[in-house]
Amino acid sequence: MKYKAFHKLSYGLYIIATQFEEKNAGYIGNTAFQITSSPAQIAVSCHKNNATAEVILKSKVFSISVLKKESETSLIGEFGFMSSADVDKFRNVETKTAKSGAPIVLNSTIAWFDCKVVNTIDVGSHILFIGEVLDADVLSGDEPLTYDYYREKYRMLSPKNAPTYVENEKLENEVESRSETKEVTVAEAGTKSELSVHTCTICGFQYNPEEGDPSMGIPPGTPFEDLPADYKCPICNAGKDYFTEG
Repeated sequence: MKYKAFHKLSYGLYIIATQFEEKNAGYIGNTAFQITSSPAQIAVSCHKNNATAEVILKSKVFSISVLKKESETSLIGEFGFMSSADVDKFRNVETKTAKSGAPIVLNSTIAWFDCKVVNTIDVGSHILFIGEVLDADVLSGDEPLTYDYYREKYRMLSPKNAPTYVENEKLENEVESRSETKEVTVAEAGTKSELSVHTCTICGFQYNPEEGDPSMGIPPGTPFEDLPADYKCPICNAGKDYFTEG
């Protein structure tokens, strides 16, 4: 089976948020789709192990923030790779309270929906929450962020709780083997070693020394070894020790 075929399915990226007894919870979701028009209903998929799933089951409400194409990477890092049980993901974001009482994240948001849960479906590792739309608004005409753009721009892996998660080893097995690629000279190999790409083992972000990291003030041409000792992954905030070569 070719696992990369799953990458050809089209998705957006959204922040799904809720609140129960003054506790906010939220996560990055790439599975949110309209299933009926009358009444308007949207389904979202949430892993059973997500702290947000438990809160939605209690609150019976959730909001969906549609993210714009050039979204803040900190949003993706915190809402996508951290747990609401451990971190207050809402401490650095702007929100408004929906009619349902759910918080709506406004940062990098081009549209939002406020939903009340009318049905839940157990689908194995995940729960489908079916929500009737109570309210909605459009905040800007920017392009929405797609999962394809997110993956190609940041060379990102899906979080392990995402319905689209595929083990990195399975994807790597589909990549052309080194023996089938063009051989390089010793000099070229030395250059590649000095400017090798390093991958965050937490979220899959790749630091490319040829590009640097403008978001962190790192200029192009900076080898990974020359990054400051306190350098953090711009997506999930992991330290240098969590990066591996390749």
